Amino acid sequence: MTIEEKTKLVHWNYFLAFDSDAEKLSRYIEFTKENEKTYSIELVRLLLSAASEVDVVAKLLCNKVSPSENAGDMEDYRRILNTTFPKIKNMKIQIPRYGLDLTPWEKWNQKNRTPIWWKDYNSVKHQRDMNFYKANLKNTLNSIAGLFCLVLYYYKDEAENGNLKPYPNLFSVSSEFRGGYDMDESGFIMDYKL
Repeated sequence: MTIEEKTKLVHWNYFLAFDSDAEKLSRYIEFTKENEKTYSIELVRLLLSAASEVDVVAKLLCNKVSPSENAGDMEDYRRILNTTFPKIKNMKIQIPRYGLDLTPWEKWNQKNRTPIWWKDYNSVKHQRDMNFYKANLKNTLNSIAGLFCLVLYYYKDEAENGNLKPYPNLFSVSSEFRGGYDMDESGFIMDYKL
């Protein structure tokens, strides 16, 4: 008996784990504006993990689209990705179940600006004792949404051809970035329009 293994979309699978974790979290913290400053150890864990993966995927994506440049930090990512994917800074990520729209990269619309959630992530990472409260719901959801954007662009061909499966349970893209819907043996799939 043999086991065949196909190419894995490692970063897509990791994003789906965050989607699942956020869905579980929503049973304990209602995703509302009133709760956006709620912070906890679980939110620290999710923020640190998701934003760390943002760093990994952003660097990989920059190297993929501009291999001659040495992307090493968020300023490099902003410069390279804004040029290559100009729609990313306005990409809305939705959490339809809670009526939320997130635009995690909108600060990139302003010259030399970094998202607040990224700055807060670094504050929590380096000085958790003083900045624990910045590991809040708003920053955590934005970091996961930011990761979703990057992963979609990293797997752009797969995304546009409906090969990112399974579909996330909680996070979605706004209608501007949706192509079409379909079903296959694995269930509901979407063609993204990036």
